[in-house]
Amino acid sequence: MASLVFRPPYPSSASSMFSRGSLSQRSCISQRTAAPKAVKCEQMEPVNGKPCVPVLNDNTLPKLLQSKRLEKAVNKKSGNTRLKIFSGTANSALSQEIAWYMGLDLGKIHVKRFADGEIYVQLQESVRGCDVYLIQPSCPPANENLMELLVMVDACRRASAKNITAVIPYFGYARADRKTQGRESIAAKLVANLITEAGADRVLACDLHSGQSMGYFDIPVDHVYCQPVILDYLASKKICSNDLVVVSPDVGGVARARAFAKKLSDAPLAIVDKRRQGHNVAEVMNLIGDVKGKVAVMVDDMIDTAGTISKGAALLHEEGAREVYACSTHAVFSPPAVERLSSGLFQEVIITNTIPVTEKNYFPQLTVLSVANLLGETIWRVHDDCSVSSIFQ
Repeated sequence: MASLVFRPPYPSSASSMFSRGSLSQRSCISQRTAAPKAVKCEQMEPVNGKPCVPVLNDNTLPKLLQSKRLEKAVNKKSGNTRLKIFSGTANSALSQEIAWYMGLDLGKIHVKRFADGEIYVQLQESVRGCDVYLIQPSCPPANENLMELLVMVDACRRASAKNITAVIPYFGYARADRKTQGRESIAAKLVANLITEAGADRVLACDLHSGQSMGYFDIPVDHVYCQPVILDYLASKKICSNDLVVVSPDVGGVARARAFAKKLSDAPLAIVDKRRQGHNVAEVMNLIGDVKGKVAVMVDDMIDTAGTISKGAALLHEEGAREVYACSTHAVFSPPAVERLSSGLFQEVIITNTIPVTEKNYFPQLTVLSVANLLGETIWRVHDDCSVSSIFQ
């Protein structure tokens, strides 16, 4: 089988990597010698019709993210380390990659379902006095995985763990963060209360749907931005800086898209004016900005049914965009997302592995990037009481 391609993240150098000079050096045409031309972006060939999925091995760990603690060699055999990582069942592959980056082994834990669906959790090693990190996204099935996280937190608290950090690569219910109509619940606040009352001392989450969700927790929240992973991948492509435009699929994502465009050598910004008629139902109305003859990069935090982003892509093509790329952190991929994304509207769909992508959801335009190194480095910094925000500067 052909080897798959890994695109490692370099968050600590993202700002310098996307300065005006460095991006022009990566351009397909030198601006000093000729005017930019319409050149198709460099594409990676799919493997047997499957997407390019990253795999970690000894040759792919980026030096910029090699932790100093690894140089001091964590002695796993002595058992003296006070840091322990446990994985739920929602995304065990990501947990394995995080543990590999950190030079640790995943803690032994037994998780099972009773015949009636109840969840049973037993830690199979001592965590007394330890800093425990529980890796469990609340991805579909959201209720099952959320409840599993709560039971894992309770098991650690009752086993006398010193500190319990819930590492939630994808925080479910984040879209229910406010009341837009009468008699609605704010489920994001409810879930925050559940995690806190279960016994978690800290939460580590990736690309929350809205920053205000951090305020729903009465415990510290470390917000991990996964944009540097996607930015580094885009930097490896031969795209002329003058040909690039960053597009927000709705008005609510303008701040996210603006920050993304700033790292791409201050690329111009376009906005899709969208009117939502109901949940998972969107109608595109208008486009603000110029995309004619340009490579459009649509940026969003998640892709659920892909209704918003696919209708936005269709509008971009109508307005003369040469190519359209979709970039998103969380690939929820509820039906009929795969059909919409693979319909030919997108040159490439770039996501991360915060949510596991099942093989039935593979399609040739899909590229999956790993956030394991980013999360592993963040866990080390939290454990060592070091700055987390400095990773993204």
